[in-house]
Amino acid sequence: MFKKIHVRSYEVGLKFCDGEFAGLLGSGNHFVFTRFGKTKVQVISRRDPWITGGDAGDQLDVIVKSGALVGNAEIVDLKDDQRALVWIDGRFSRVLGPGLYAYWTGIRDVRVETVTIANARLEHDELASIVRGADATRFLDVCKVDRDHTGVLFIDGRYTDQLGPGLYAFWKDAGDARVVEMDLRESQVDVSGQEILTADKVTLRINAMVTLVVKDARRAVSASDDVRQSIYRETQLALRCALGGRELDAFLSGKDDLIDELEQNVRDRAETLGLEIVAVGIRDVILPGDMKDLMNKVTEAKKAAEANLIARREETAAMRSQANTAKLLADNPTLMRLRELEILEKIATAGHMNIVLGEKGLADRVVNLL
Repeated sequence: MFKKIHVRSYEVGLKFCDGEFAGLLGSGNHFVFTRFGKTKVQVISRRDPWITGGDAGDQLDVIVKSGALVGNAEIVDLKDDQRALVWIDGRFSRVLGPGLYAYWTGIRDVRVETVTIANARLEHDELASIVRGADATRFLDVCKVDRDHTGVLFIDGRYTDQLGPGLYAFWKDAGDARVVEMDLRESQVDVSGQEILTADKVTLRINAMVTLVVKDARRAVSASDDVRQSIYRETQLALRCALGGRELDAFLSGKDDLIDELEQNVRDRAETLGLEIVAVGIRDVILPGDMKDLMNKVTEAKKAAEANLIARREETAAMRSQANTAKLLADNPTLMRLRELEILEKIATAGHMNIVLGEKGLADRVVNLL
């Protein structure tokens, strides 16, 4: 029996007899003898550029070897160390892994770029479009290094490169790529709630802070699994060592010396971790409740003594001034009379003054005074 097969202008027919490829059918009407179901025609659209699915996909290697696709399709044969980047009509479409592929020509504009994965890192001008394509995540490990950060690249556990801010992609089958991102900006490590015993057995609670910046990212990644935690522990131990050898009074009167010693100890350790210490400081010093009351009483007593000393000093100065004045008036009677007149003038100007004269001696003295 014959079956009519209609192939449109953008289609192609693949003829199979007894399950084997027998040739291509172009556009138009075709009559195919299909008795006993031994002959079959698979009509596929060339608008979908890739030859996939059905018997065409299963027997692609046979179809390619037959030469029937010459002039109608392009063949892409990728080895184990090769990948293909595919653009369709100027837009990135997909990444192809190892294998045999064929795509129709004439209908769609297909561009295939074959690359090797000998270098695990994929460097391409259109990388942003490639990582968004279909199947990209099957073949690529994608990472992004943020602004003000750096990425330390390890491939198969070995240091390879240091990456600046940007987008990066690595072929999965080329090696185990790992990017460790480090922040290059200043950061702070808070060492809070440290209860430390001083040399005179007083328990203090201290909060410290370390400001640091990453100078050698490779060393910072390789020297410790967590550099911030390492600096935290180092600061904690250095603080205990420095304060444990000081008495409370020496610590309170020389905190700057303690900070200098602490900073030097932490700075030496930070250099081995690839860090630079910007500053070390003590934010809070918290005394126990009973010790705080005692310190307040001591401070209060000191201030009271200082106030009493100042009052006595002022009284002594005032008495010395009065003694000097009295000596001066005694040696100069005229100054004494002027002083008396000043006093009477002040009394007279302060209000209405009534003078009551008694015996003659008093009146004479007042008249003589005036």
